[in-house]
Amino acid sequence: RDQALTVSELLHPQVGGKWVKPYQPAGVWKELANQIGENKYRQSYGRNLYRRSLYTYWKRTIPPPTMVTLDAPERAVCTVKRQVTSTPLQSLILLNDPQYVEAARVLAENLIQDSPQQEPQYWIRKAAKGILSRELKAPEEALLLDLYHSEAENYQQKTEDGLALLDIGNTPNLQSGKTATVAALAVVVNTIFNMDEAKFK
Repeated sequence: RDQALTVSELLHPQVGGKWVKPYQPAGVWKELANQIGENKYRQSYGRNLYRRSLYTYWKRTIPPPTMVTLDAPERAVCTVKRQVTSTPLQSLILLNDPQYVEAARVLAENLIQDSPQQEPQYWIRKAAKGILSRELKAPEEALLLDLYHSEAENYQQKTEDGLALLDIGNTPNLQSGKTATVAALAVVVNTIFNMDEAKFK
């Protein structure tokens, strides 16, 4: 999560201070919390929504579901080495969680805004370098470029779907005139977030 926020320039670097509550699926607290104390999840807003995961509020009986699914250790015991798993549920989170979709979209917007005259291949290479800390291999680049062109064509025909994608998250869409381009690149960036290297290294 912190890597996605950092590469998309969403991370709020403040050190110290009060805990924060990032995005969480609706209804989790209501189903699991007892009626004593706070039983409603009150999401943070503004820059607090993008603070490091270290500051995420952790209720002992209701740990953050995204963090637990991505192998965050339980806090009941000391953990010497964090376990690493790869499950379909993790991919579903990275593809659908508002935090990751928003980070992918904002990174796509930043790449297009910084280099509007460049070709999609340039944006994809730069996104991969920022996320994976390495150059893409030729087969990887070809697959991601094919994905970009396929999604761009799709969003040109289905503008409403593109607008819905760009509306995810609290950060406003700054590239409203380039819906298909930004949406297609956001899908590619989100795909890179799902690579094993992005998750585990």
